[in-house]
Amino acid sequence: MRIYLLRHGIAEDAGGRIPDFKRELTGEGRKKLNAVLRMARRAGVQPELVVTSPLVRAVQTAEMAREVLQVEAPVQETHVLEPESSPRQVWGELSGLRNLDSVLLAGHEPLLSSLTAYLLGAPSLQLHMAKAAMVAIEIESFRGEPHGILRWMVTPKLAD
Repeated sequence: MRIYLLRHGIAEDAGGRIPDFKRELTGEGRKKLNAVLRMARRAGVQPELVVTSPLVRAVQTAEMAREVLQVEAPVQETHVLEPESSPRQVWGELSGLRNLDSVLLAGHEPLLSSLTAYLLGAPSLQLHMAKAAMVAIEIESFRGEPHGILRWMVTPKLAD
């Protein structure tokens, strides 16, 4: 399975009157996210399914990904992609999707960087997922702990 991890784009500032759950993407966030998604599309990325955290900024990111990458299936929401979740919880959810060739997960930090390390079988690996960054990981087997292969990572700076 090819797993694409996509961090949400730049969102409204935290704090103030807007609850964290309802923060939306900004215009700049949409622009940078669109650049990454268009680059992914040119590279042939077309997941069968897009799964997202239920937080508004992630749902908006997932909907943009679905549109730009021309995914037919509706976006699915799951609580295992919320920022405080664990990579092991996500792995459990991915195991239920093992019949798919590819899936895109839209979510947040710190989960996505720790999930990337976990899926690569290198939990001590440290990386930073910039907003709107996308990672592609290949998983050959769902037996035991994951031992994926990092295929690529793109950030908005590279996609401009």
